[in-house]
Amino acid sequence: MTARPWIPRLPRPAWLVLGGDALSAVGSGMTLPFLLVYLSQVRGIDVGVAGLAVATVALAGFAGNPVGGWLSDVIGSRRALVCGLLVSAVGAFTVTLVRDPWHAFAASAVVGVGLALVTPAQDALLATVVEPRQRPTVFAVRNATLNAGYGVGGVAAAFIADLGSAQSFVVLYVVDGCTFLLFVPVLIVLLPDAGRATRRTDAATAPTSPARRGYRAVLRDTTFLQVWVLMAFLVTIGFAQTLSGFPAYATGDGGVGAHVVGIAFAANTFAVVLLQLPVLRVMTGHRRTTGMALACTFWAVAWVVTAIAGTSGGGSLAAVGLTAALVVFAVGETLLAPSQASLVNDLAPDDLRGRYNGLYTLAWTTGLMVGPALAGFALGAGHGRGLFLGLAAACLVAASLTWGLGRRLPAHLDVVASVRDEDPVDRRP
Repeated sequence: MTARPWIPRLPRPAWLVLGGDALSAVGSGMTLPFLLVYLSQVRGIDVGVAGLAVATVALAGFAGNPVGGWLSDVIGSRRALVCGLLVSAVGAFTVTLVRDPWHAFAASAVVGVGLALVTPAQDALLATVVEPRQRPTVFAVRNATLNAGYGVGGVAAAFIADLGSAQSFVVLYVVDGCTFLLFVPVLIVLLPDAGRATRRTDAATAPTSPARRGYRAVLRDTTFLQVWVLMAFLVTIGFAQTLSGFPAYATGDGGVGAHVVGIAFAANTFAVVLLQLPVLRVMTGHRRTTGMALACTFWAVAWVVTAIAGTSGGGSLAAVGLTAALVVFAVGETLLAPSQASLVNDLAPDDLRGRYNGLYTLAWTTGLMVGPALAGFALGAGHGRGLFLGLAAACLVAASLTWGLGRRLPAHLDVVASVRDEDPVDRRP
């Protein structure tokens, strides 16, 4: 008898949000990897200036993330998400109008603000449309659907993008804008009540006085601050390096072409989509911090493999090694996904959930700014192999920090809860 595949039973609102998120990820997967190429090679802007314009996307997050968190608490995460999606759509459409350098900076800023508003609002919304014990599951599933969307978008872009045709890139960014807009009716029509403050508040996290409200209250949560520092560190030595150090090292010291990097990223995406649910099932009932420490260990192995592959002289051996490195990295991603965002939302009281997610997203923004700068400095000095061996060592340090976090967390917050088959399918927010 064939075993029935394990599909998490989540409420209908959660699947609607996940579906809308995956749809917008398709558009982002089509466009974000090509923004620098579009500005420099299609619109003829100096590559140095274009690079600064692309950096504006991340810089906008430093202002947009806290604003997105605050807005989620003030008007509700659903309405804040709608605002973010509308701004993101405007940003995508604005990119098609770029002709001069100042246009590029303005369009990139709008794109960055939109994305910065979307992320904390969406995390807060996902956390409120499920029961607390379902949060590890819903965020793990989101990691899989997000990667699936990015993968589909990347494949679609490969067929549409043509460096000799500006119109092909206009099509990409128009489609990107439309994927944001198509998510909006789902939120307005199908989820009219989602994202409002829940009526049931955990006594352990309930606000005791008006003084607790606001970002000052979040900054007084020392456990959250430890999570924040750890995540900023992990993004710096992990996710940011896949986007900056890895491709630069692979095509430089590694001696492989851009097509090999593309294959490695495709393998990474496919591995996340394929492995996320089985890994989630294995992690159920185990400690979150154990999963996070294991993720750091897998990343350390991935960076050691990268360092070795980069010294193999190019060719098929380097290609196989670099691809294997990103597959190993993907295993770490699947171990991390059920723990990070769900833990933040378990720490957050209902009236500060948006602000907690806003500052948590800022940890990612910080890592995505520091990581490329670190990689650029090391690679520019000719220390590519040393960079990745150093990153491997840093991952082991992060694993030890994760164990330290586990000693601070209450036992009930450090467990990936189970979602039983008999759980109700719908939760009416």
